[in-house]
Amino acid sequence: MDRAGPDPPVVNLILWQHRGMTSSVLTDDVRGALTAGRLAHLTTLNPDGSPQMSVVWVGLDGDDLVVGHLMGGRKVTNIARDPRVALTVEAAGANPVGMANYLIVYGTGHLVEGGAPELLQRLAETYVGPGVRFPPFDDPPPGHVIHITPERIGGVGPWTRSG
Repeated sequence: MDRAGPDPPVVNLILWQHRGMTSSVLTDDVRGALTAGRLAHLTTLNPDGSPQMSVVWVGLDGDDLVVGHLMGGRKVTNIARDPRVALTVEAAGANPVGMANYLIVYGTGHLVEGGAPELLQRLAETYVGPGVRFPPFDDPPPGHVIHITPERIGGVGPWTRSG
């Protein structure tokens, strides 16, 4: 068969399953790295194509990564315009040559209005400590929850072949 272009998604899914991979890129190791309470770095694209980076708390909602944001902000406007994102987080451990583990998640972001205070309160239990009140003020704005659908994983760690 002679054709141009990448394999269609169904073929890619079949290849993943054939190679023993699951359809979700969020393996147990990836989930562990994302929920360990280490700060993440979310990169979005500015209108001129340059990267914009924010340090964020990250959590999981099913197979989506979630980030809460109370106000508008550059990352929110960037995702509304161009949903391509990348997120990095340092992880526990190191590879055999001593390089510290880190995870890169490439994906597509989409905005959900509202729910940011509730998500941030849940994440604060991990990032700040048990029993903390966050946001630490009355009547926070509803903000946005950024859902990131992961498409591929990179970095150094058990989630890569070179580990």
